[in-house]
Formats: sequence, structure tokens, C-alpha cells
Amino acid sequence: MLGAVDKALHDATREKTSYSELLDTLLQAEADYRQERKTGYRIKAAKFTLRPAFEDIDFTASRSISKAQIKELYGLQWLHDARPVLLIGPTGVGKTFIAQATGLHACACGMSVLYMTLTTWLENLALARSSGTYLRYRDKLARPELVVIDDFGLRKLSATEAQDLCELLEERSIDKSTLFTTQLPLDHWSEVIADPVIADAIRDRLEHSALVLNITGESYRGVKARKLASKRKDA
Repeated sequence: MLGAVDKALHDATREKTSYSELLDTLLQAEADYRQERKTGYRIKAAKFTLRPAFEDIDFTASRSISKAQIKELYGLQWLHDARPVLLIGPTGVGKTFIAQATGLHACACGMSVLYMTLTTWLENLALARSSGTYLRYRDKLARPELVVIDDFGLRKLSATEAQDLCELLEERSIDKSTLFTTQLPLDHWSEVIADPVIADAIRDRLEHSALVLNITGESYRGVKARKLASKRKDA
């Protein structure tokens, strides 16, 4: 309110607004400031590596994902329904971009988010076990309304790690959502999960409820490389 008072007084004098309208302007400025600060805290706590936005998604590129699918992600109804999400596709098609854009939008809508790569999650698990803080770390993962695990399938999970993932999904299945990006279709997850029984349990927790977006197309990196080469050639 203090930051907005000079302009509000100037505008009120010029437009001859009432005291109640002036107070409403100042209260709205305070509310907006507090909302922006809370969103900033949520974004910082989420630990994103990028700051993408849905508005920046390139629909002119040759991709299988549609505007209707992006609209469904943006609407966040799946998050309110506590559904998991799978973004499946080859390297470079924008899975991480879309996942982090989804997380940022959820933060802006007042929801808590945690982003991490599979490697980061496994490293944190190992550290928590060695330091005797495993239960505390597991509770931390259970709290956010959305957890994003990027690049699932880049390495195989041991039986213990697979059990950790199964328990994470179980704890979050009632009222929280988990979003995975992966190159592996769900029926191939057993290739990277050592224990076949746990692999079946994980697939069962996902295949009947998950929102699945299969993304195909050429790598954005290849497209950018060709454009850059073309510009250099023209120059």
C-alpha cells in the first residue's frame, strides 16, 4: 500500500474519486503484492531450472501434441482431481519445457510444486538414507500438490529405489498429483525397474488414472541448429 499511495492519491485527485474508491485501490495493491510474493516463494521452493510459459510453446513445429491437449494441462483439472500425468516422447520434443511450464502455472494458481530430475531424486534418496533422514525426506515429497519427476527411465532403478517410487505414488495417490517426463511408454517401464512385482504395481497405479500425452516429432535442437545454419549461410 505504501508503494502505491502516491500514485493512488494523484489519480484520486485528478479523477475526483471517493475515499472509499481510494481505499479500495490501495487494498487491491496490497492484495496483488502479497499474491505476487507468495507466488515467488512457491516458484523458488519448486526448484525449477527453467521459467517457460505455455504462451511460448511453438505450435508451428512438427509435433503431435495439440492445442487441446495443452489446454487440458493448463486447465489443471487433472491436478484438482489428483491424477498423475505422463509426458512421453523422444529427446528434444519439449517434455521438460511443458512440464516446467505446467509447474509454474500451478504455482501462479496458488499450488505448491516440487520439480526434480530422476537423478536428483535418487541422489537425495541415497543421501537421506545415509544420514538417517529418509522418513523426513519422504514426508517432504508427500506434501506438494504437484511433484514433477523429469527424465524417468534414464537409468534403471534398484529394487529399493523402485519400492521408494511405489510408496511415493501410493502416498500421493489420494489427493496429490505426480507428473513424469519419460522416453519410455508405460508398458516398457519394467525395463528400468529391477523388481517385476513392483514394476507391475507402479504401472497399475498409473495406467488406469494418468493423463497421458504422447509427443512425437523432430528434436527442437535439430530445428534450431538448421535455422542457425541457414542464417549463417544467408549472412
